[in-house]
Amino acid sequence: MTASVPPSSKWEDLKTRTLSALLMIAVGAVDIWLGGAWFLAMIALVCGLMMWELVRMLEPGKVMLARALGVLALLSVAVAVKMSFLVDLLALAAPVVVGALLIRAQRIVFVLYAPVIMLAAYGLVTARALENGITWLVWLILVVVITDIAGYFAGRMFGGPKFWPSVSPKKTWSGTVAGWIGAGALGAVFMPVTGVGAVLILVSMITSFASQMGDIAESAIKRRAGVKDSSRLIPGHGGVLDRFDGLIGAALLVLIVLIVSGRVPVQP
Repeated sequence: MTASVPPSSKWEDLKTRTLSALLMIAVGAVDIWLGGAWFLAMIALVCGLMMWELVRMLEPGKVMLARALGVLALLSVAVAVKMSFLVDLLALAAPVVVGALLIRAQRIVFVLYAPVIMLAAYGLVTARALENGITWLVWLILVVVITDIAGYFAGRMFGGPKFWPSVSPKKTWSGTVAGWIGAGALGAVFMPVTGVGAVLILVSMITSFASQMGDIAESAIKRRAGVKDSSRLIPGHGGVLDRFDGLIGAALLVLIVLIVSGRVPVQP
């Protein structure tokens, strides 16, 4: 006879997850509003933690290396935004180069993903420094959130073929497309706020796809490393990478758009 599971046990981590989420929202909102050194410090810290988690997953036996690269990533982001773009890139490359030299297991994975973390962090700081940076950051975060929510509920309601079953077994095409539609609708809402035309709808949908790719990339790394979560830093949520994998992909796309549009000059 199978013992029944107390109903309360199904929700025993709800309070922890909710409190953690509210704390992250509160800290993030305040830092985005303050901008400047406060926002830079938060992004640098988050970047350092993500680098630490990445190295821990790829080289679980090298504790000191993970910590050292985490600190180096933090310092690189903090220093990079103070210089010209080309010099910034050199600073951002520091933890990637050091890691590539010292990491043996899964070195290719590190070399491919570590630069994404660094550039995404740089992209967030760059976006906040824009004249209407707060608006664009709120748009970016909401694109990622709506993509996740729409994808989750559509996937549960409609199911259907899997998007990429070998990497992310739970993601369906219905959830993926729902994420694009939700992001497009958000883009329409932000058109009058940002002063951008209908192209923002398309950009929002492409950003949604970039967010999904960020999620899938981190899932692939975890499957390769044989771990469920990137760490246990956030009670009830897992690791920093687990929470911000979608934002990494979206922020990287935003940085590319800013560079192509000339908002980030490639010359000093």
